[in-house]
Amino acid sequence: MATPYQDRKLNDPTPNVGDAPFFEGAKEGKMLIKKCKDCGEVHYYPRGICPSCFSTNLEWVAIKGTGTIYTFSITRRAGPIPYCIAYVTLDEGINVMTNIVDCGDLDDIKIGQKVKLTFKETGNGTKVPAFMPA
Repeated sequence: MATPYQDRKLNDPTPNVGDAPFFEGAKEGKMLIKKCKDCGEVHYYPRGICPSCFSTNLEWVAIKGTGTIYTFSITRRAGPIPYCIAYVTLDEGINVMTNIVDCGDLDDIKIGQKVKLTFKETGNGTKVPAFMPA
């Protein structure tokens, strides 16, 4: 059964210590992830050590903003507005859990679908990254 997409309010994030650059980047329309200066691996979610080599020699880098849906789930019963949560494989090679937004019809979402970065405001005005069909 086709369900037209509607915006739903996203929850306000609870930043962790060290997350300020991530949210500052989002304000500027950039999604930042961490890159290890020692082994060169990128990772998401932001954290203080590299999950590949355990180095603390990290830097924030902006992603290209494009990727592919790896898997997804449409939730229709959790509230008044259905929504889609997905793992998106970024062109940088890592998976991020995200909301799929601005998609017209939730039943049109497919594994392997190309998506691009966008930002949505939460109730308190914080911008958070999300993805929409490319």
